[in-house]
Amino acid sequence: MNLNTKQPLVGIGVLIQRPDGKVLLGLRSGTHGVGEWAFPGGWLDYGEKIFVCGVREAKEEVDLDVEIVKVISIADQLRYIADKGFHVVNIGLLARYLGGEPKLLEPDKCVRWEWFDLDKLPENLFEGTELTLKSFKAKQVDANCQ
Repeated sequence: MNLNTKQPLVGIGVLIQRPDGKVLLGLRSGTHGVGEWAFPGGWLDYGEKIFVCGVREAKEEVDLDVEIVKVISIADQLRYIADKGFHVVNIGLLARYLGGEPKLLEPDKCVRWEWFDLDKLPENLFEGTELTLKSFKAKQVDANCQ
């Protein structure tokens, strides 16, 4: 993925929620958002459907089987434009958790995975995750497009 482009990129974040209400977050390392907590996710591949990408990313990053329920947010992710030079259109997906325990499958991108209560989230959230949560809690898809 060429991040040094003047075209927006499409990023997918997957809010995986267990029946007890807890959501899965990973502590990022790697290219951007280092030290921030984020949902599993990644870049939408050319020709790939959005829900297929969400299922793939959950499997690739944490080895969880999920079912995508719906799109819960669309937002302009601009926090990293000044220092990293890219604009991301972030699509947040809600996924039904089908079981299993998260595994650290991409240690070059994430340090660890943890389940959090929605009312006890860490403060240092990745921008796409923060925007997705804002939309999820407000029950409106376009919480940061204006």
